[in-house]
Amino acid sequence: MRRLPLVFLLPLLTLGTAQAASFSIGLAFDLGGPNDQGFNQMAYEGVKRAIDETGGEVQTFEPQKLADVGRGIPSMVAKGARVVIGVGRGNNDPITQVAKANPDVRFVTVGYLPKGPNTAGLRFREQEGAFLAGYLAAKQSATGRVGFIGAAPVESVARSQLGFEAGVKFACADCQVRSVYVSTTSQGFNDSATARRLAAQLLAGGHDIIYTAAGASSLGVIEQIKAQPCLKAASLPAGVKFAADQFAGVPRSAAEQKVCAGDTRPTFFIGVDSNKNELGDFDKNPTTLNHGLTSVVTRVDNAVYAVVKDMAEGRPWRSGDRSFGLSNGGISLAIDQYNKALLPAALQSSLKKVEALISSGTVKVPTK
Repeated sequence: MRRLPLVFLLPLLTLGTAQAASFSIGLAFDLGGPNDQGFNQMAYEGVKRAIDETGGEVQTFEPQKLADVGRGIPSMVAKGARVVIGVGRGNNDPITQVAKANPDVRFVTVGYLPKGPNTAGLRFREQEGAFLAGYLAAKQSATGRVGFIGAAPVESVARSQLGFEAGVKFACADCQVRSVYVSTTSQGFNDSATARRLAAQLLAGGHDIIYTAAGASSLGVIEQIKAQPCLKAASLPAGVKFAADQFAGVPRSAAEQKVCAGDTRPTFFIGVDSNKNELGDFDKNPTTLNHGLTSVVTRVDNAVYAVVKDMAEGRPWRSGDRSFGLSNGGISLAIDQYNKALLPAALQSSLKKVEALISSGTVKVPTK
């Protein structure tokens, strides 16, 4: 039975003051829900962290289909939310409309810029992290072919595509990038089956590293990498040949050694939004070769946390565009126990140099 959209309250611990107890936050999700491994989840974590410290409660609205996105915002205001946060493009226009009618309430869109003096947009320079991901993919690819799978050509995902493609070419002029989309609409953020099919097509074309900017659909890409943890020389397209195996020294599980015997090279995904490196640990052993090359982490949690805490503690409101990127800790590449063996020290040093060039403005990452 299909669940209907709903608004529910999640009471959290308070600090015991009347002001804290009455402080209410509204959080309107995009498609995918609070466990989408993306912006929804990170926004939720940021709100929870702030409320744990300042007290109060959070109302959430989870749409079940595209037409429902944004519909919970008016009811959140009616139930006393002092700050309403909407995730994604579909919530931006509803926030602008409701904000105009409620000047005493503060409204925030994650990823987009609403209109009005009582609104703010938390926007991230995803293209900067994507550039680093593209640089890394080109350096580590065994075929010189890498892929990009986006959920839909919305503004933030399109910027990621441009940044990734530019980063690949910055590292390797002869490398090839193929970019595809799950859908032309926001439904692409919640269609893992189509994402998996696209990943299979890219792998068949010799694209051994796939950057996935597809929200909950990214899980389909990871499933395909798990099912196909390596490319085999005998199955490569005409004209494609393997370079030296850069990962030959990384231990592999017995199961993977069996599946990937002979002349093969490992396949990898690059995650986005949150750190998805652990999802590439298919054998639950971080010491063996993992298939999450890295993740471009967008610190939505930190940005949302800062906004909520400022409001809860009575700091002055700042409307308009709030931009986050490499230079101010809004974007980063995840390096941890799951992927450190995949990134030699020399390569990590090169990544830091490229990051510095982007932060200083020496390297201009395209956005259009």
